[in-house]
Amino acid sequence: MKVAVVGASGAVGQEFLRVLEERNFPLTELVLFGSSRSAGNEYLFKGKKLVVKELKHGDDFKDIDIALTSAGASISKEFASTITKHGAIMIDNSSAFRYDDDVPLVVPEVNPEDALNRPRNIIANPNCSTIQMVVAMKPINDLSKITKVHVATYQAASGAGAQGIAELEEQIKQVANGEEVKPNKFPYQLAMNIIPHIDVFLDNDYTKEEMKMNWETKKIMHTDAEVSATCVRIPVARAHSEAIWVETEKELSVEEVRNAMENFEGITVVDNPAAKEYPMPLFVSGKDDVYVGRLRKDTASKNGLTFWCVGDQIKKGAALNAVQIAEWLIKTGNVK
Repeated sequence: MKVAVVGASGAVGQEFLRVLEERNFPLTELVLFGSSRSAGNEYLFKGKKLVVKELKHGDDFKDIDIALTSAGASISKEFASTITKHGAIMIDNSSAFRYDDDVPLVVPEVNPEDALNRPRNIIANPNCSTIQMVVAMKPINDLSKITKVHVATYQAASGAGAQGIAELEEQIKQVANGEEVKPNKFPYQLAMNIIPHIDVFLDNDYTKEEMKMNWETKKIMHTDAEVSATCVRIPVARAHSEAIWVETEKELSVEEVRNAMENFEGITVVDNPAAKEYPMPLFVSGKDDVYVGRLRKDTASKNGLTFWCVGDQIKKGAALNAVQIAEWLIKTGNVK
């Protein structure tokens, strides 16, 4: 099994290396690709030094079985045919192909079989905020179809990449030293603040980030349920949090939903309000699972439930989800 990582020097690219090593992914060779600026960078993988090659059009992917790509939508679009032309399966972390009808959008805990229908040999990784939400909702939907979703996200600075983390860290220092804060990556100062604005505003006054959660949930879960989202950037380094309200066709008890979640692979339930136990980014950063707590009946809807979930958006929301797709394909014998 020969695997490539495209965008190896980026935050998600580096997470790919950690996840592949952590999970002892069954590969015989790992090849790293990056931009001309990143070419020549060296990284350790299982004690071996790997050098980043410049991503070029040619035959570098001729013997690659799986390519994990996270170099941005424009690069993914430009190099997709180069990566896949010899049979490599491209698992792409960008937004380039998520809404293409002939590209499956996959979360392994929710719709792994969709990965089998890939006429272009491309599988798309969903948006990080969508991934953790659909994982958390899947056991509920298995009990009774979800008909409506409201969600408010509280998204970490690293959702904007390495530059987002760096800007937050710099702003915290500037605030502590009484210096003027000059935002760059974010539209406003993020330190000591929250910003109810992620991505561009659309004609309906929702942001693209908010509408992604609507579009992607429908495609992943094969549902007509509507999703209304408000996405907020908060001054946390890593791991996104979400407050979620769902309505189902039939009334469900908190006990049966909690039991379903506790027995669902990919979810860890931390839900003991009396002991002040609930998921928080501080403790979920670096973890594989989606963490769920504050599970309760919705006082505004007979068939409603509300809960809180937290997930590491660089790990489960990006690199881990892509690697789990690859693992599922290998396990089911669907890699060339």
